[in-house]
Amino acid sequence: MNKKTKITLNIELDEHDVPQTISWQADNAGFEGKKDADAMMLSLWDKEEKITFGIDLWTHKMLVENMNILFHQTLLKMADTYNRATNNFEVSEMIRKFSDEFAEKLSLLKK
Repeated sequence: MNKKTKITLNIELDEHDVPQTISWQADNAGFEGKKDADAMMLSLWDKEEKITFGIDLWTHKMLVENMNILFHQTLLKMADTYNRATNNFEVSEMIRKFSDEFAEKLSLLKK
């Protein structure tokens, strides 16, 4: 039997359609209720058009320093996901190397 789960995103916009709040919840997220977020990046693959649709939102509370960390962590997660999906360790390591250079350029990693 197939299993279903529900993921809900709630975005509150101001009069200029700028996100004021972002929250989410999922049936099997491991916690009850909604979690707040200051930013989100969602990519969806359209198999017929062979293009990626993206929803990238952030609130006015999202600091540039935190956006830098979000991008660094997202790059690392992409490397992990790419490796699991393709078993191409060499290319996933290229992504990790780039994420390390990104973090170094922004002084995100402590030496």
